[in-house]
Amino acid sequence: MEFDFAEEQPKFLMLMYGLIAFVAVVGGLLLLLDVVPAWFARRREAQLVAASASGAPLPRRRKKRDGGMALFFLLPTVLLLTIGLIVPAIRTTLLSFMDSNSNDWVGLRNYGWMFSENSIVRVLINTLVWVLLVPLVATAFGLIYAVLVDKARFEAVAKSLIFLPMAISFVGASIIWKFVYAYRGEGQEQIGLLNQIVVSLGGEPRQWLLESPLNTLLLVVIMIWIQAGFAMVVLSAAIKAIPADIVEAARLDGVSPWQMFWQITMPSIRPALIVVVVTLSIGTLKVFDIVRTATNGNYDTNVIASEMYNQAFRYGENGQGSALAVFLFILVIPIVIYQIRNLRQQREG
Repeated sequence: MEFDFAEEQPKFLMLMYGLIAFVAVVGGLLLLLDVVPAWFARRREAQLVAASASGAPLPRRRKKRDGGMALFFLLPTVLLLTIGLIVPAIRTTLLSFMDSNSNDWVGLRNYGWMFSENSIVRVLINTLVWVLLVPLVATAFGLIYAVLVDKARFEAVAKSLIFLPMAISFVGASIIWKFVYAYRGEGQEQIGLLNQIVVSLGGEPRQWLLESPLNTLLLVVIMIWIQAGFAMVVLSAAIKAIPADIVEAARLDGVSPWQMFWQITMPSIRPALIVVVVTLSIGTLKVFDIVRTATNGNYDTNVIASEMYNQAFRYGENGQGSALAVFLFILVIPIVIYQIRNLRQQREG
């Protein structure tokens, strides 16, 4: 198949225009944020020098001007949030009360469909399994890693190896694990690590990703493998931040390693544990890439984000896809509120 540059020229032009627009907008914002503060700083410095030379009292900064500067710097962020988050959220919410063509209002019919359709109920159950297992198991493994490698001889190397999966995209990690779960018929040479281990132990190879609900658990393993390194890094930093005098006093009191862990380490790193669990919970609710790459949502492995994409973009059911998106947003809200309250309590404490 030969590549015809003349035929593809319009696409290249569109790509070039998009890159130019991106560079212009981002570069303009960066330039604006660099030039304007520098201009005000030079003006303020000139005023101070002039006042100092003349012996006059130093000019005071006006509160109204400070408020205007704060508004000026907040304006780009507010504008981007409005365009990229607030407006789409409102529009998606409105679409969730409309039919598939977004023409007629159907009320709560799309939400009723969500909880009455067996396939969608399966999707909700799968999402619940993900949210229950990934944050807890990944945090547990991260905590175990952090405790075991703390002050070990090759701590830096061990942490780098454990954190390495975080550098891989979800798609790349899913492809790697698809090879781990790969299946070939009985009597053939197995290229999948898991089936090779099973065959070596005298068992028969299995099509792991086709067996429900085992396949969902195997996909959960991929997410845990990726996120355990993140949990380990955060919790390891929290462990190292524990005051040395507290640890030394506990050792002088003769506490056992087990008591040290539960009575000193765990209470000290509780804020970090909450941050890790909350972060992983939000990320797990939005999981899409792993399911899409590994099984494409087939064999009862679909989750909310994947089914939302299918309904809206594959099946043309805008109302149902929007309802799933709104439901996903509602699930995230309590987690975010809890994290905000927790951070506020930490500041007040």
